[in-house]
Amino acid sequence: MDVLTQLNRAMKYIEAHLGEDIELDNVATVTTYSAYHFGRLFYYIAEMPLSEYIRKRKLSLAAMALQSSQVKVADLAVQYGYDSADSFTRAFVKQPGVTPTAARQWGFMLRIYPPLTFQIRIKGMQEMNWRIEEREAFEVYGIERIFKQEELGKIADFWDECLQSGRHKQLEVDADALYAIMGYGDAAPNAMPYMICGMKRADSDTKGFTTVQVPKRTWAVFRAEGLSDHSNEHCQIPQLFNRAYSEWLPTSGYDKVDGPDMEVYSGPDATGKCLEEVWIPVV
Repeated sequence: MDVLTQLNRAMKYIEAHLGEDIELDNVATVTTYSAYHFGRLFYYIAEMPLSEYIRKRKLSLAAMALQSSQVKVADLAVQYGYDSADSFTRAFVKQPGVTPTAARQWGFMLRIYPPLTFQIRIKGMQEMNWRIEEREAFEVYGIERIFKQEELGKIADFWDECLQSGRHKQLEVDADALYAIMGYGDAAPNAMPYMICGMKRADSDTKGFTTVQVPKRTWAVFRAEGLSDHSNEHCQIPQLFNRAYSEWLPTSGYDKVDGPDMEVYSGPDATGKCLEEVWIPVV
């Protein structure tokens, strides 16, 4: 089953269960991906966490119900999983832009979000630098943080924090590349472990760091154009993941398999710039 078919099947599942408490684990069951891998796939293609999409769809249906029926606000709150009418109202104001009471009035322009449908998009031709690489198992050690699915946009801030503190420097001593891996091991539901790390060697001083075994895999490797740095402004990693998932994967004949995704930063050179790559395990 190709990635677009799986994404669209997941969207149909969500639409059929919007009146329930939908978790990432529930949605992933209709795909061949683990909860983590599906959540990450969705995040980079849809450019929002799955939890945000579900919230937007629920509030969109609630807005339409308010204008087409006399349903009580308290009943809508219960139907769409809010603890109280007040918490529902606060969420409603953030999305449609008005209170539920105001939304009942004819003439109000409400913002709603229709269901997503995934398909191959024809866009301006832009080359991609990619290769397939086999790699034996290896170990890395580094600085770990657990992110909730809705916090994935804060990873760049984690990088800034580690770079400013200088904790990353020891990791770069053992290799000519700085790594980041994500989606390894067992994490809490709707959470993702993320580690800024270096390659572990026999003489590596791993005290105070987390150590992770990266399994043997076949990797699809994507390289950014030009050089960059680790700052939020210049990092090209999110764009690489987006293109790998949304453009390359649906048409490549490869499929994503369980295993950590990786970021690799070779360098930096004399100017402080790095060569950036994204590594995705595939079959």
